[in-house]
Amino acid sequence: MSRIYFEDTIGKQENEIHDTVLEPPFRLIGKPIIKTLPVRLETRSLWDAAERPQYLFGVLRAAAQAKREGKPSVSVIEFGVAEGYGLLALQAHAAAVGKEAGINIEVYGFDSGLGLPEACGDYRDHPDIWQPGDFQMNCDELRQQLSKDTRLVLGSIEHTVLQEELTSPIGFIAFDLDFYSSTVHALRLFSRKDVSFLNRVGAYFDDINDSHNHRFAGELLAIEEFNNTSESFRIDRRRGIRQGRPFPEAGWLERMFIVHNLKAISATKLKRNPARMR
Repeated sequence: MSRIYFEDTIGKQENEIHDTVLEPPFRLIGKPIIKTLPVRLETRSLWDAAERPQYLFGVLRAAAQAKREGKPSVSVIEFGVAEGYGLLALQAHAAAVGKEAGINIEVYGFDSGLGLPEACGDYRDHPDIWQPGDFQMNCDELRQQLSKDTRLVLGSIEHTVLQEELTSPIGFIAFDLDFYSSTVHALRLFSRKDVSFLNRVGAYFDDINDSHNHRFAGELLAIEEFNNTSESFRIDRRRGIRQGRPFPEAGWLERMFIVHNLKAISATKLKRNPARMR
């Protein structure tokens, strides 16, 4: 029987929530309860009891991977900030996870600041859905809400993705750029030799599940082309993410991917005793 543990109000005792709680209608009752309790962030993530749970999940996994690799800090990125709601959620999750995990998490948001740029000129950027100028940002208002650990990078992503200084290894990236062409530019980040990456970089692709999406345009085409040309990295869906979750039907789960750092994984030498069967 699987169990989920969460901390009580004094943070010392642990209570069991049995499998029955994971079944309708009990899980619908459990979620608002989890939101009100001072539970661990892993529990909050498991129950989708957070704003933009995909961001909390991504930051948690980035912090865990960084600690596994012995890294004292990690970077998380959002490509496509728009009005800033996602970046503010990412900032909040990074602060909470960093405090709980004891790791420094730097946050970056890349955007033109002027809304969607000029499109590539054909079906690949879904011109029947989006147009240049959509999702403009109030830069001054957003900057006032950012912490010292969050950097808003304004300008054409085609250029800023290759120029911005990124000091800590990258562990999670949210792609919310709508356009195929913009996503291609953002993925050029992985071609930089002056930037370090964790062995597995979590990724969230926002624009792949609508009825107009297909693998011959948009983010899905950008992913396929990246995998066909990159020598050191491959993007694949995150496996097993639905297992054991109270809400396995949540739409964001199938938008979660991993960028596998093949070169770094190949160079890894494990330092532990041989594993044994339990």
